Amino acid sequence: MRPAETRYARSGETRIAYRAVGQGSLDIVLVPGFLSNLDILPEAPGYGRLVKRLSAFGRLILFDRRGTGLSDRDARALPDLAAQAGDIAAVMDAAGCGRAALIGASDGAALSALYAATRPERVRALVLFAGYAHFHGTVMDARRLRAFIDSIEACWGNGATLPLLAPSRSQDRHFADWWARLERLSMSPTGAAALVRTNAAIDVRDRLADIRACTLVLHAGQDGYAGLEGGRDLARRIAGARLVELSGRDHPIWMGDVDRLADVIEEFLTGDRPVADRNRVLTVLLVARLDAKAGRPAAGIERRLLDERMERFREAMPEAMQRHGGHAEWSGPDRIVARFDGPARAAGGAIALREMAAALGLQIAQGIHVGEIDVSLGPLSGASLDVADRIAAAARPLDILLSRLASELVSGSGLRFVDRGTLAIDGMRDPLAVVALAVERHLEPVRREVRCADPGSLSTRERQVLALVADGLSNTQIAMQLGLSEHTVKRHVANILLKLDLPSRAAAAALVARQPAL
Repeated sequence: MRPAETRYARSGETRIAYRAVGQGSLDIVLVPGFLSNLDILPEAPGYGRLVKRLSAFGRLILFDRRGTGLSDRDARALPDLAAQAGDIAAVMDAAGCGRAALIGASDGAALSALYAATRPERVRALVLFAGYAHFHGTVMDARRLRAFIDSIEACWGNGATLPLLAPSRSQDRHFADWWARLERLSMSPTGAAALVRTNAAIDVRDRLADIRACTLVLHAGQDGYAGLEGGRDLARRIAGARLVELSGRDHPIWMGDVDRLADVIEEFLTGDRPVADRNRVLTVLLVARLDAKAGRPAAGIERRLLDERMERFREAMPEAMQRHGGHAEWSGPDRIVARFDGPARAAGGAIALREMAAALGLQIAQGIHVGEIDVSLGPLSGASLDVADRIAAAARPLDILLSRLASELVSGSGLRFVDRGTLAIDGMRDPLAVVALAVERHLEPVRREVRCADPGSLSTRERQVLALVADGLSNTQIAMQLGLSEHTVKRHVANILLKLDLPSRAAAAALVARQPAL
């Protein structure tokens, strides 16, 4: 998602970074919570999807709160909520916004509620997500608070808050690396500890009765940071507030089922149910995660050489995916997302990526899933893509994992699969069954008898292919050298293994080494 222009509002002596997205007549201000940086958050597909959905029916104003992200920072002197409420007014004034609907997330919910209570003339509606009125009564007691601050001061910038704020992704190494960068770019360790201490003083219970704006309270039922009771308490204390409990256990507003969240918010703010998107299509989604570090030889290689290999991969990727009918794009420096018309084509694209990576000494883990997406909005995003991303996160290097549904749609293609158990995915009632694409012999017919190797049974072309296999070339490299398609090379390799009664490419190479006449 290409970010909008960053501007700065002046709140006293402090400058607050903000952006405005969309052209609707309804102004919407998103008041962020604990972690925020306008430059890095758009890299998260869920955040990009939420911004697109909200800006489709209104002008969405995003900002980094003081002390965080792109706004001015004073690590040791963060003001209380009453002073921070003035920052919302400053952003609205700078954006030319008279009245707005406020969406407050996490501790931003308490800030939004306080602003709605003190400046009712500027708030036309209020949405509170994963919020609470009293920190110690909802989030953590004094003992847990001390432990949390200690972990921040010791491990900030290494994903210290991930297990607590986004537990469903805590085992996802790529996401954990990105989250650690989000921590570092949101604030310093000193600033993070100071912000937590400021949040620990939150208690706006006595002001909630003063709120007159129509209020919607949204809360994930299994939120591990701010429990559901915090949302229920807000709904009880605010006159006429409506409570909607959502599925999931992650705390950020841009995680989980973003489309379901956006649907509820749009209906609440506009009074109309979201129109079913005519551009939603059933498609096959591929997520590939490139791991350059894991591909380094034991002795190590120079950074320059590694960068060159990565660049060669990036240059070759689009053409390789197009050959298999894929529409692919980069989502971050080491993540590819793509869509295909069918799972067999997606599997072919995944195999091509794996062979390209292996030829360059890189490693790649991939996940494939079938689901609906909105093809009118770019980049690719949505709940189905999130599932494919979770499958890729569970894949080992060089693995191609598929949801069982995707594998069942390729009957008759010759592809073979190995069961890999199930994955528990937030928002899905039952665990998702996954399978792995067999490494080499996915095109091999079922053999009815065991035969001894018969070199005389190979054609001239098959002997050429076998010699190149023995030289260690990948299918992609063989295809390029012989002027063949990759599919033709795969078929030749499968036939060679069948005719020689060999289990793998390695066995074929070993046979050539023993019998050079082959």
